[in-house]
Amino acid sequence: MKVGFDAKRLFNNFTGLGNYSRFVVSALRATFPGDEYRLYTPKIKANAETQPYLNQYQVTTPAGLWRSFSSAWRSYILGNVAATDGVQVFHGLSNELPLTKPQGLKTVLTVHDLIFLRFPEFYSAIDSAIYKWKLRQACASADVVVAVSQQTQNDLVEFLGVDPAKMAVVYQGCHPSFRQTYTAEALRQVADRYKLPGEFILNVGTIEPRKNLLTLVKALHQSRVKVPLVVVGKSTPYAGEVKRWLATQASDMQVLFLQQLAFDDLPKVYQLATLFVYPSVFEGFGIPILEGLVSRVPVISSKGSCFSEAGGPGVVYVNPTNLEEMGEAIKTLLHDNEKRSQVIAAGVAYSERFLPDVIATNLMKIYRDIVD
Repeated sequence: MKVGFDAKRLFNNFTGLGNYSRFVVSALRATFPGDEYRLYTPKIKANAETQPYLNQYQVTTPAGLWRSFSSAWRSYILGNVAATDGVQVFHGLSNELPLTKPQGLKTVLTVHDLIFLRFPEFYSAIDSAIYKWKLRQACASADVVVAVSQQTQNDLVEFLGVDPAKMAVVYQGCHPSFRQTYTAEALRQVADRYKLPGEFILNVGTIEPRKNLLTLVKALHQSRVKVPLVVVGKSTPYAGEVKRWLATQASDMQVLFLQQLAFDDLPKVYQLATLFVYPSVFEGFGIPILEGLVSRVPVISSKGSCFSEAGGPGVVYVNPTNLEEMGEAIKTLLHDNEKRSQVIAAGVAYSERFLPDVIATNLMKIYRDIVD
């Protein structure tokens, strides 16, 4: 079978959507090496993450005059280009598909979340309207819509009226580097590079209101937890709000913000952490939870949304707005070694369902079913 992918995020995004795209393409090739995979992208950022895909795959970018109109090429021409190349199934990996396509081309769409509809206050009205229109068009066009969680599938039904009969839930995995075991020396070098404390609580994710960092900080302060907090993520104006609260209400708290952490170092930071806390209010899936599980660090996350899908029995769940409940869970996992061991073991076992070959097999079955 010949499968084509919208690889814009694969080549140009180095967080969630890009990581998902690279994971899917690599997993399929490793699990089904006899099939052919072609990548289509309007532009390319060449670096250590994308170079293997440039070397090992057939990559197509706009040619001729289309180089000056790459967005239009992706929206209106790409389906025909892929069909001309003999692609049988075209997979839009990040909420989008070409707006036009030839009749014989089968398409699959991955939808990650509908946060822009569930929490419109975090988006401009124009952006929300554009995202909604594009997603509605893509869902209507797709032969199969893949939701990365049951929560996302439910949202597609609730907000866009997508027929459940044309949907499938296929979970996503995390970068294979999180499953590696690093030497004590490699971990020490990372600890020294970022001046990490010997014991720390880790939080990972863009520092924005939905991720709920301020509540975590307040819970640590109220519960008098003295273990330092390390925050890894892109800064937004909300980060300033968190820092102002710390300066005025808890100036003695030890909080280290790392905005320039190299991706290769992130798995090692997880493995150095004493505890990982992810108190987000809502996600489409929650990849950092899975990253914590496979890193063998105890994880605390939120009740509701998709979090139990990502973490299963290997996570302690708390009300993300309840300072006392969050603080008590943190203190328990910091000091109760038996509970820590139980949570870690359950998390590692649950994470097996997110292995690359499992996800690749689920996707390949979808491809083959719509072609046959």
